[in-house]
Amino acid sequence: MGKGRPRAVETGQNSGVSLTGSLSIPSGPVYYPSDEEFRDPLEYIYKIRPEAEPYGICKIVPPQNWNPPFALNLDSFAFPTKTQAIHQLQARPASCDSNTFELEYNRFLEGHYGKKLKKRVVFEGEELDLCKLFNAVRRYGGYDKVLKDKKWGEVFRFVRSRKKISECAKHVLCQLYREHLYDYEGYYKRLNQQRVKSCKRGIYEEAKSENKVKVSSSKRRRKNSDHEKVKLCKVEEEQLDQICEQCRSGLHGELMLLCDRCNKGWHIYCLSPPLKQVPPGNWYCFECLNSDKDTFGFVPGKRFTLDGFRRLADRAKKKWFGTACASRVQIEKKFWEIVEGSAGEVEVMYGSDLDTSVYGSGFPRVNDQRPESVELKKWDEYCRSPWNLNNLPKLKGSMLRAVHHNITGVMVPWLYVGMLFSAFCWHFEDHCFYSMNYLHWGEPKCWYSVPGNEGGAFEKVMRDCLPDLFDAQPDLLFQLVTMLNPSVLRENGVPVYSVLQEPGNFVITFPRSYHGGFNLGLNCAEAVNFAPADWLPHGGFGAELYQLYHKAAVLSHEELLCVVAKDPTCIICKQYLYLSAVVCHCRPSAFVCLEHWEHLCECKSMKLRLLYRHTLAELADLVLIVDKHASEEIPQSDGLQRNISCSNELNASKKKVKGAHVSHAQLAEQWLSRSCKILQSPFSGDAYANLLKEAEQFLWAGSEMDSVRDAVKNLIEARKWAQGIRDCLSKIENWSPGGVFEKVPLKRVKKLLCVNPVPCNEPGHLKLKDCAEEASLLVQDIDAALSKCSKINELELLHSRASSSPIHVKQSEKLSQKMSLAKVWVDSARKVISDKRPAAIEVDILYKLKSEILELQVQVQEAEMIFDLVSLAESCQDRCRSVLNASITLKDVEVLLHEMESFSVNIPELRLLKQYDIDVALWVRRFNDIMTNVHLREDQQNVIDELNRILEDGQSLKIQVDELPLVKIELKKAFCREKALKARDTKMALEFLQHLLSEAVVLQIESEELFLSLSRGLTGALKWEERANDILARKAEMSEFEDLIRISEDIHAIMPSLGDVKAAISVAKSWLNNGKPFLDSDFSVSPAFCSLLKLEDLKELVSQSKFLKITLEQQSMLETVLEKCMEWQHDAYSLLQDVKCLYGVTDIGDGRSNGLISKIEHLVNLLESAIKDGLSLRLDFPEIPKLQDACSALHWCNKVLSFCYLSPSYEDVESLTDITEHLSMLHSSGNLLSSLAFGAKWLKNVSEVIFAPGKCKACKLTDAEEMLAEYQGISISFPLMVAQLADAICKHRLWQEQVHQFFSLEVGERLWSQLLQLKEHGKASFFTCEELDMVLSEVEKVEKWKERCMDAVASFTGDDKSLLCALQKIRESLDRSLYVYEKSQGSEVAFLCMCCTNVSEDWDILTCSACKDCYHLQCLGYKNHAEQVYVCSYCQLLVGGSILHNGVGVLRHNGKYSDLKLLSELVSADENFCVRIEERYILLQIVDQAYACKKCLTEIVDYDMHYYDENLFSSISKKLAAALKATGLAGVYDHQSYCDLERALARYSWRFQVARLLDALDKGLEKPSIQQIQQHLKEGEAMNILPEDHFRLKLSELLDIGLQWADRAKKVAADSGALGLDGVYELITEGESLPVCLTEELELLRARSMLHCICRKPYDERSMIVCGQCGEWYHIKCVKLVSPSKVYICAACIPGAENLVSALEPSDPERCTYTKFVEPKTPSPRHTKPRMRPKKSESSLTQKMLSIRNNSMFGHPSGIDRLWWRNRKPYRRAAKKRAELGSLSSFFHRQQ
Repeated sequence: MGKGRPRAVETGQNSGVSLTGSLSIPSGPVYYPSDEEFRDPLEYIYKIRPEAEPYGICKIVPPQNWNPPFALNLDSFAFPTKTQAIHQLQARPASCDSNTFELEYNRFLEGHYGKKLKKRVVFEGEELDLCKLFNAVRRYGGYDKVLKDKKWGEVFRFVRSRKKISECAKHVLCQLYREHLYDYEGYYKRLNQQRVKSCKRGIYEEAKSENKVKVSSSKRRRKNSDHEKVKLCKVEEEQLDQICEQCRSGLHGELMLLCDRCNKGWHIYCLSPPLKQVPPGNWYCFECLNSDKDTFGFVPGKRFTLDGFRRLADRAKKKWFGTACASRVQIEKKFWEIVEGSAGEVEVMYGSDLDTSVYGSGFPRVNDQRPESVELKKWDEYCRSPWNLNNLPKLKGSMLRAVHHNITGVMVPWLYVGMLFSAFCWHFEDHCFYSMNYLHWGEPKCWYSVPGNEGGAFEKVMRDCLPDLFDAQPDLLFQLVTMLNPSVLRENGVPVYSVLQEPGNFVITFPRSYHGGFNLGLNCAEAVNFAPADWLPHGGFGAELYQLYHKAAVLSHEELLCVVAKDPTCIICKQYLYLSAVVCHCRPSAFVCLEHWEHLCECKSMKLRLLYRHTLAELADLVLIVDKHASEEIPQSDGLQRNISCSNELNASKKKVKGAHVSHAQLAEQWLSRSCKILQSPFSGDAYANLLKEAEQFLWAGSEMDSVRDAVKNLIEARKWAQGIRDCLSKIENWSPGGVFEKVPLKRVKKLLCVNPVPCNEPGHLKLKDCAEEASLLVQDIDAALSKCSKINELELLHSRASSSPIHVKQSEKLSQKMSLAKVWVDSARKVISDKRPAAIEVDILYKLKSEILELQVQVQEAEMIFDLVSLAESCQDRCRSVLNASITLKDVEVLLHEMESFSVNIPELRLLKQYDIDVALWVRRFNDIMTNVHLREDQQNVIDELNRILEDGQSLKIQVDELPLVKIELKKAFCREKALKARDTKMALEFLQHLLSEAVVLQIESEELFLSLSRGLTGALKWEERANDILARKAEMSEFEDLIRISEDIHAIMPSLGDVKAAISVAKSWLNNGKPFLDSDFSVSPAFCSLLKLEDLKELVSQSKFLKITLEQQSMLETVLEKCMEWQHDAYSLLQDVKCLYGVTDIGDGRSNGLISKIEHLVNLLESAIKDGLSLRLDFPEIPKLQDACSALHWCNKVLSFCYLSPSYEDVESLTDITEHLSMLHSSGNLLSSLAFGAKWLKNVSEVIFAPGKCKACKLTDAEEMLAEYQGISISFPLMVAQLADAICKHRLWQEQVHQFFSLEVGERLWSQLLQLKEHGKASFFTCEELDMVLSEVEKVEKWKERCMDAVASFTGDDKSLLCALQKIRESLDRSLYVYEKSQGSEVAFLCMCCTNVSEDWDILTCSACKDCYHLQCLGYKNHAEQVYVCSYCQLLVGGSILHNGVGVLRHNGKYSDLKLLSELVSADENFCVRIEERYILLQIVDQAYACKKCLTEIVDYDMHYYDENLFSSISKKLAAALKATGLAGVYDHQSYCDLERALARYSWRFQVARLLDALDKGLEKPSIQQIQQHLKEGEAMNILPEDHFRLKLSELLDIGLQWADRAKKVAADSGALGLDGVYELITEGESLPVCLTEELELLRARSMLHCICRKPYDERSMIVCGQCGEWYHIKCVKLVSPSKVYICAACIPGAENLVSALEPSDPERCTYTKFVEPKTPSPRHTKPRMRPKKSESSLTQKMLSIRNNSMFGHPSGIDRLWWRNRKPYRRAAKKRAELGSLSSFFHRQQ
């Protein structure tokens, strides 16, 4: 399979710039080399280069069998990364320095406007960076282009990258730029244009300009385009005041350029890139232009392992595309959105440029450690592979072989670990190298490439699209940090190609081709450079580029050229062969010098070739040149003398020829004489060849052989001429029409004949000359025929002559072409003439035929006929044009069309007239169709549209039509009918109807039914209008107006007066509706439950009634209501005046003696009557609230005066006080109210003290005494309240004395009940004091302590919630617990029930047979005495070995105990109580008892912990049972003690289980397994059971015995029969007698003892086959099977079979011995073939037989065992097969 066609793996859409849409990026070529082509990468790349290099990139898919292993360890591989800000690869501002921009900008303002920028420009509350704004607008083409393309949003992103964009912000930004920077932009453009022009002129032009540079002592000044003075450096003759920052030299001051900000200098040729001359305007160095804080680059990131990097990459991909599989188009589109800045900020990590000499290569290398999973052969194969990137740069044919030091990235591959969106930016390789990239694994890479020959166009587009970036960094493309959408490049004419690299693919980039791309996900790639021979020109370009930009080169290109261009060396002496060398065809790559030519090979000397760079003559010239330039000390003639002597020696050298010696010069003279003779003799090719071959011995000599060289040239030319003559004559003589030979061109013949003089004697020269003359005559005749108008037969005659001539003349081709054209023309003309169909011939065809025949100049008869047709067509065209140019009438057109109906030529004008005529006919037909019953149609709007279209089409007709005026009239009628239809369906104004009917009269359509119906409706409407005007004028009744409305509903028109009528009715009804509440006679509803009416509304209604146009009776009724309201208002005003007089009374007293109360009551009655009358009118009189306030105030005064004779409650007084505040706001003046209010306030204060001390804050005793003093200043008397206040003061003083007496007693004498009584009396007192606070504090302290105690003993509190009872219960439980401990220690204690404290003799008792403790039957839940012996739940530990956690004590308290720690804290709390508390003393006893129990339990646990001897087992069990019982009975819980007890019980349970296991072993009931023993030991170790424990020691001994035997058994089972069967049986017997159960190992040994096959061997690794009938296994080799068959039947199952006999070999006595008495047996379980397990009965029988066999082998190893196996056969096979096997017994004996 060759390289074939390049085809793209995938074609898709690449996302372009977001503003310009997406463009399709064509794919680069893809190659699929065959295995043969894949052997040499450089050769294959050279093969595909002409086809692939125009793309700049290609992909190579290796053959399927090429699959190199990945050499790195994925688990330990770690690498550093770089952080890539993808959103800034393109859409980033330049790293400009704002200070430099500000300096330049202010200079511009000062030079043009005479001012500077005084204040900062603010945008969105922040200072606007004008430098960034200016660069952003430049990026998008300047202000005008940004404004036209609406790109202020993109500009905004550069200025405020992190803020939200609004339309308002865009507009403001545009205005700010227009105001501040627009003029500066124009200035900047003009300055750049001048710089470009000046650069083009060059330094030479500058030298001749008017302002010539003069080196002087003064500083140079130069002016820019705006006449600004700019500094240049000055150069002094003696001292240099300025040096270049690059080369540190002060020379060439006229070429020194000073920065206009920092004043530092640079030579213009030291800049990167260099300038040709000093630029106009201000100039700033790159340090001042660039800002360090904005400099963009890839920041070093974290160091990752591959697993950590994979997690990061997976999270990134999931974030962008979720869990779905994203396509390349989606990823590519999103990538370019991010690059262009429209998708937010995105940063990724990229493990790029990883040196494989440090981090390792993905390809195998010789010195790397080979993974165990990779085979050695495969590893070595790919280590040597030429496609291994570690080998590629050093392959044969690569120029980099000459580089002897490793260059990372060039000679040493780099590794790349990428993730989603990680990118490699636009660049080409160092030194324009080729590059090869291999993707080891992972997601694909997307590549873009620009061909190398388009590099200049690419750079131009980059500079145009990113001008600000290139201004800041002219070497931007060297930085590898910038991307640009390939769609932008394609839009600007730069070809771009795309390649999708998948795992296992190579990508090749060609020299100078810009390429970039990104990763579609996690992947790993490796890349390296290489340089075949065709790279050298590109390498020179790269070296010049480094020099131009002042960049350090990776390697020396000149050194590489010198090393590569070295001459070959002699394989013998290793000297360089420059001037000459000897080579042979058998070894074309081997060279030797002239001295060692005999050692080159064994070929004859005639097969050797001498290679020389210069002839001896040229060498002599070189010697002369050297002598000419030699020093004067050496005579000039020496060299020449040496040359002459050398030449003389050569000439004097002699050669033996035919027995005589002849000199070299003589041989040359003889050769020259023979050459002269041979030139005069007839030509012979062999003679010439021999002579030229002889001349080779003279050509290498000096100038004396120049005559030989000239003769050789003459001979060569003569031979070439003579061979040409002979070749031409041979072709002429042998040529025949249709033969093999071609004609001889006349041009070649003439070239040979024009040689003068002839170089040699060739006889065929004259003959060829005759042939040439005949051909010349033919040429003359053809030229004559072609130059005039000839007949067709004359041309045919000349053509036959030319065809029969053996000499080819060019004129014959013209003749043939003319004849063929003539024939084609005749055929076309005849077709045209014969076609008589109307309009079948296009007029253009006629004109074409006419022009062709005139050009051909051939006489044919068809030409006249074509000319006649053309003249007829032109006549017809003239007539048609005359009709078309004039006013066209239908009659004229029809006449002309009738005349030309049968004309066969298709005239365009005639065709146009026909179309006009057709259009008119169609138009008339359409008009007539519309006019059919047009007046009856309801869709008059459609009629209007159709007529409009008809009218428009009729006006566009080219022919005048008589029906066109009728269309306009019908259109007016249609409009009129359309308006009539609208009037019929919709009410219209009377004026509209009158105008419509008059228009119908004018159009003469008034008699149509539509217009007649409109006329009748108009008459009725006019009559209604007259009546309405009459009614409105005379103010009629409501009924008349309503009658008019009913009549108007039947009239289909809009009446002018209808609105006035409706308005009159509407106003009247609205008035009635508003007045209805005032006229309603239903006063049953209480005024309090309905809303009041406004008096102003009533007045307004009465005034409105005068303007109504309708007469109503309700007008007089409303006037009457208004009069009643005015009378009530007058009466209310009089009452309010009386109340005001009452408020001024000063003599109050007790209210009865002066009649004040009776006056108040009388005035209250009058007020209530007036309020009732006012509310009955249901109007919102403003006097009613005043009357109500006055009435309530008088009620309050009356109530306050009533308290002078009775004692009020606190609620009564409090209600008075609330009203008092309200009255003080309403009635600010008046002596009566103020006096009563002061008295009510005093009453409230006294009531709070006497009646409501709990509700209000208690007052002090002094405050009560002050209240008594205030009473003297009140003008009202309250005798009852004063007496009660004095009594309360006296009682409080007595309580204070009781408190002092209580606290004077001793603490032990103070009772808790007395303190509580004092508290109750004190809280019931009216006043506060220090004594009350002290009593409450002491009570609260004691109660809090009791609450804490209650929480601690909550589980023991009963229904009475008594703390004392709960503590007594706990104390009783601890008594029983201590009883249990004392009993366990052997103490005699009184009888106690373990469940309760009841000592009643009436309760039945049950005694535990083990511990002798007593229990009530009622406590145990038994109704009667148990018949069997009773054992309590605690003592079951002695029998079962495990503790029941649902014991009696636990059940008694439901597992809820008081915490000992909390009780101790309560006892130790020092509260300093002032009274004696009984509960505290009981609690102290409980804590002491609890600690005594804890001490007993600790002793038992310690005893268990240090217990080793098995004899004490029963003792510890009793102690633990007692501890468990005591713990369950105790009502106090200690966490640490409980945990210790649980661990002790666990240890006891473990010992009990181990003891039971050992007991079973001793009794022979059951053997423990290894696993059981190991599990017990593991549990014992976890329980901290000491190693010296009796039971642990026993288990360890058993484990050691079992493991030792198991290890031996496993080794024997795996020895493949090394140990004899006797040893195996002994080991089995030993294992069965062990005290440990080893079932698995015994089964392995039993399987090991099984024998198989006729060889009676145990199972081994040899191949076996099973018998299909008996199931026995046989070795394939033993039964002599060539290959395993699907079904095998053994010889024992087939009687008389001979294969079993032949299987035995006499050479194996052991096998023969076993054969006599061994029976086949089932194979080992380790065999690959699955076997069915034997039945139970069979297994037992087999065990029995094995035991018999074991006994017999030791006693009788031969006869007894043989008999045993024969007796066993019926068990394995049927009787028939046993007989068959018995027939072979004689054979067995014979073999023995």
